[in-house]
Amino acid sequence: MLAKSSNQFVIGMVGGGQLGRMFIQNALNYNCQIHCLDPDAQAPASIYAHHFICGSLTDYQTLLDFGKDCDLITIEIENVNTDALKALEGMGKKVFPKPEHIQLIQDKRVQKQFYKDHQIPSTDFVLTENLSDLQQYAHFLPAVHKLGREGYDGRGVQLIREASDLKLGFDKPSVLEKMADIKVEVAVIVARNEAGQIMSFPPTEMVVDASANLLDFLYAPARISDKEAEEAQKLAESVVLKMQFVGLLAVEMFLTQSGELLVNEIAPRPHNSGHHSIEANDCSQFEQHLRAIMGWPLATTNTRCKAAMLNLLGERGHIGAAYYEGLEQVLAMPLVFVHLYGKQNTKPMRKMGHVTVLGQTEEEVWTKTNQIKQILKVKARP
Repeated sequence: MLAKSSNQFVIGMVGGGQLGRMFIQNALNYNCQIHCLDPDAQAPASIYAHHFICGSLTDYQTLLDFGKDCDLITIEIENVNTDALKALEGMGKKVFPKPEHIQLIQDKRVQKQFYKDHQIPSTDFVLTENLSDLQQYAHFLPAVHKLGREGYDGRGVQLIREASDLKLGFDKPSVLEKMADIKVEVAVIVARNEAGQIMSFPPTEMVVDASANLLDFLYAPARISDKEAEEAQKLAESVVLKMQFVGLLAVEMFLTQSGELLVNEIAPRPHNSGHHSIEANDCSQFEQHLRAIMGWPLATTNTRCKAAMLNLLGERGHIGAAYYEGLEQVLAMPLVFVHLYGKQNTKPMRKMGHVTVLGQTEEEVWTKTNQIKQILKVKARP
């Protein structure tokens, strides 16, 4: 347990996007003092932080200067300067997740090797250095080529189904992962505090927009067997324990047609696959993140009812000041919760908000979710 009371204790949030915004919204319930750093002066979290600084997340001195005024530093995005975070640890600052864990996750090549070294089930892979190097792996197809570093929100991922597709790969250090025979994609969010208490959320089922490689919507709890759900939670918790991770870790995995669970990727922060928890679980992922890094007791994570979460993405062909077509119609629906992220401008496939739908039955939830998908559109103001 951290010594100071929450209203004396300054938490530094590195990154001010929608994840930082929702984290701060929750932390304010506990009178926490939040400082925030983001390169965008109009970042979604900027209006909620007690102190907001516009600056680079990857510049050593900028991050060091920001962290000196904080007692604890956390992140909402992995693309940060970990050398500065290590220096802040050396000054006695708490940093969660640990810089070495951020470094592991910053590079998908290192991440995949960690799985292999620690007997964490995952897809087979080979490392590639450039596009020329990739050409020798036609025998490994079909596969997925991923940039080692800087891939984000669907960028930096390329399907390579046959030899003629090899030219579409990346000319930078990357990882080529064998394509899995996927039955369903699931995610489990796990929290662990410094005392070693660990708590995982029930698995969610993810449906991805294949054209953008982004989460389109999710269903919670995942429509898998109780045994499969239990095994998914145990696998996610084993990743956290093998890392000795402190904070909140999202573990994305594949459930294959043969019933095997394979870890796909991990994220050391709140995650798109957990947004529904704000309304659908005993505790939201954002509160659990706060509890974990502050050393507070972790909350229970039970699912209260059936739920779905739909991402609100900018419509294709629309760039400019955002408006939300059909918003009032959606707001008239019962047990529907709209979260807009405060982004002033939209562009194709940009995450602009999300909608959570609750219900007692799967049919009720899916019916409303599909209606909302047709009604609510993020467009550029004419």
